[in-house]
Amino acid sequence: MSTPPLEDLYPRLGHHFADPELLLEALCHPSLDRRRQGGSDYQRLEFLGDRVLGLTIATTLYRGHPDADEGDLAVRFNGLVRRDTVAAAARKLDLGPFIRLGKSEARQGGREKPAILADVCEAVIGALYLDGGLAAAEAFVARYWADFLADSRRAAKDAKTSLQELVQGAAGKPPRYRVVEQTGPDHAPHFTVEVLIEGAEPVIGEGRSRREAEQAAAEILLDHLRDQPGAGHG
Repeated sequence: MSTPPLEDLYPRLGHHFADPELLLEALCHPSLDRRRQGGSDYQRLEFLGDRVLGLTIATTLYRGHPDADEGDLAVRFNGLVRRDTVAAAARKLDLGPFIRLGKSEARQGGREKPAILADVCEAVIGALYLDGGLAAAEAFVARYWADFLADSRRAAKDAKTSLQELVQGAAGKPPRYRVVEQTGPDHAPHFTVEVLIEGAEPVIGEGRSRREAEQAAAEILLDHLRDQPGAGHG
């Protein structure tokens, strides 16, 4: 699969790069092994973009919810910056075809993997910040996070708490969480957690911490239960 030219991304990003190498770096997965050729992959830009995204979301929530306390803001924030949400934003952007992967990773469907989509999306935010300043990054986040920011129902309450209330309200046993996998270095771990309740298929969530992965799994299961009222619990 040939990747489209970088310039095709500019209209979607709302920014024309003065230094296209920054955007190229953001799109290069470590499996491409650019370091041998003197280039870089997205990992450093991902580190930066994660912080820029966090600042942008925190500022947006602070300004948009003047009556919310710190706890409510934190719950909303966690839902908006978790890996599944960032991956969903990447899908809205249709970022997958632009990601440069090694042949093996490409054959394994790397362009559709939520973890890779989220990492590259954060790297793109980092590249936007370096090339166009905070305004360019903020405009991108405002555009692709608009629906998530507007969906206050999902962010208003801690997902684990909501799931527990729903399940126990139907006289069921409390949800059980199990770490399925932990990968990555100590300074940047990645957790995969499974949540189980009686009468429903297990659901998987991912995150940078065990708590974040548990929240992600709980939120996904909540959505399944709400889509099928009366099913899957009790």
